[in-house]
Amino acid sequence: MTEECALIMCICTEIPEHRLSHPLLTAPIGPSLLKLAGPTTAVMIAQTFVAIAETVIFGRLGTPALAGFALVFPFMMMMTMMAAGGMGGGVAAAMARAMGGGRIADARALVLHALVLGAGLALLFTLLAWTAAPALYRLLGGEGQALDNALAYSHVLFSGSLLIWANFFLSALLRGGGDAATPGRYMLFSSLAQVPLSYVLALGIGDWPGLGMAGPAVSSLTTSTVSAFLQARALWKGRLGFVPALRGIPLQGRLFWDILQVGLLASFSAFTANLTAMTVTGLVGRFGVAALAGYGIGVRLEFMLVPLAFGIGSGLTTLVGVASGAHDWKRAVRVAWIGGLIAAGALGVCGWIVALVPEGWARLFTSDPQVVAATVSYITHVAPFYCLFGLGMTLSFASQGAGRMTAPFVAGITRLIVATVGGWFAVEILGWGLAGVFTAIAVGMVCFGGLIAGPLVLRPWQPRRVKLFPKPGASDATPLDDRNLEPQPR
Repeated sequence: MTEECALIMCICTEIPEHRLSHPLLTAPIGPSLLKLAGPTTAVMIAQTFVAIAETVIFGRLGTPALAGFALVFPFMMMMTMMAAGGMGGGVAAAMARAMGGGRIADARALVLHALVLGAGLALLFTLLAWTAAPALYRLLGGEGQALDNALAYSHVLFSGSLLIWANFFLSALLRGGGDAATPGRYMLFSSLAQVPLSYVLALGIGDWPGLGMAGPAVSSLTTSTVSAFLQARALWKGRLGFVPALRGIPLQGRLFWDILQVGLLASFSAFTANLTAMTVTGLVGRFGVAALAGYGIGVRLEFMLVPLAFGIGSGLTTLVGVASGAHDWKRAVRVAWIGGLIAAGALGVCGWIVALVPEGWARLFTSDPQVVAATVSYITHVAPFYCLFGLGMTLSFASQGAGRMTAPFVAGITRLIVATVGGWFAVEILGWGLAGVFTAIAVGMVCFGGLIAGPLVLRPWQPRRVKLFPKPGASDATPLDDRNLEPQPR
């Protein structure tokens, strides 16, 4: 039997010869998802508490310090979401597909390609921080001492962007290979160490006055360096079953594209999510300080639930990526639905519990009746639909693993339009007031979840048609291998 005929039979039966090359292809889905999602969820929760603790530290430095940090926060979160969930998701998905397909040479080379790409993106953020960011901070209202504090924090943090990107990309490489415990352990340790280190570096100790605004930035870079070093050591000790190399591996456009085909659209989705949040905040702010404070208390519940959806989603990226790399699309779809429904159920239960006692949640944070009323309005309109938000978010991560990012891209754009334009229409044309803004947010969540889940119901992921033979006149020197069978974005 010729080599080409064997390949045709392999494709027609959809049982690749290397199908059983990765243990995640046959392991029970539930326990595997728990094993992958647990460490990442723990890290996300820890980092949420780190953010709260550092806000307290900035508060100790004074109101201008708090204002300065608030100016930098959107730009910092954009980089973090790209490194961890956007481009980081692309790295994890590419590694998972390579490992699932038994392409160890490609998996080994992806380490170098990911680090090169991460270095380029890190340098881009450093350049933007030193050139465009000051104008952005002024545009956001920064002036005087608040602007000085913002620049003091921003210049230090973004000058070390390379360390932050390396930390997140090394974590993504390990997670994509099926090892979430190692990066989870090291990043959890670094997160816990960051709080006391930030406190000492910012406020000083004994007769030493500390570094002020630069202290928490130095702390973040220090803990990222330690975490990145430990993850790199684990990777180079063969944690994924191979030892990476930085020499003797030529850079290949197709491997960069394996990352970018998912990472670019996932990063744009993160951008639209941030833009949606900022625009909606502007709409709510038109109704006064009490409405803004109430919205902030209400949306805090959503922020507390995001780590759970992110953790489950990161596990889906790996499991779906491994299955799609092996062309086991039935398992990929089954994994996506199991994880998506678990997230929908968990977030839905939390949302409905609070929606039934919204005033109790509000009074945990305030006794102002106007703020309580605004919080209650937000929760009763939006919280019942957290289930669809969780479903959409986790299926978006699953789509990263499958390399099918069209649905999440469309869903993110639609949510942005519905929540912002719909909110404006509800207020200005329909006269629904603040409740109209919250209604638009809820409808945006419904659209987000429905537009990602709907296509997967109507048209589950399937293998793509591939060219088995080169075109007439093409070189016969190009071998037929799994690279021709990689899933491409819709």
